[in-house]
Amino acid sequence: MKKLLFLILLILNASQLIAQNSSKMDNIVAFQKHLNLEFANPEESPFTSEDIKKFQALDFFDIDTTFVIEAEFVRTPYESPFSMPTTTDRMPIYVKYGEAYFELKGKAFKLNIYQNKELITKLEYVGYLFIPFTDATNGETSYGGGRYLDMRIPTGNTITLNFNKAYNPYCAYNGKYSCPIPPSENDISIEIPVGVKAYKK
Repeated sequence: MKKLLFLILLILNASQLIAQNSSKMDNIVAFQKHLNLEFANPEESPFTSEDIKKFQALDFFDIDTTFVIEAEFVRTPYESPFSMPTTTDRMPIYVKYGEAYFELKGKAFKLNIYQNKELITKLEYVGYLFIPFTDATNGETSYGGGRYLDMRIPTGNTITLNFNKAYNPYCAYNGKYSCPIPPSENDISIEIPVGVKAYKK
């Protein structure tokens, strides 16, 4: 009887894990479709008028749900605003909003999470937070200047970091844009081979 109960619990747990993984996959696929639609839309796309004519789809790494990470979120409420360097002379004002602590491939990491002081004056960006980062794929299979993750202000002390949703700054596609440069403290020393790949014309 005990063996039967154990087997039932094992099957139920496996089914639950499969369902959770399927939900993660669906979420990532939806993100990719949305990004492709945005890039194909002349009113939203960062592409030049010439490049958008040739655009079919962004190049993504294969989806890997092991890069969907549950991280500890630590609020840092007493940080001073600072000017974040960009690819141009523009220096937008950010403040460190919090820190994310997590493990990946057996190593411990921390990423700083930032809030743009100008963007939060706009209603649609009130809860918007920003994670620029670099990793060991930059300049090889991903954009050399690093990539970004977006998130909303969390309500608890854990957050989900879905690196499958890592995307390139607009200046990876068009030199007219001014893009924040990921601070050195947000370097991940291993490869993050998910998300958007480097753009090649």
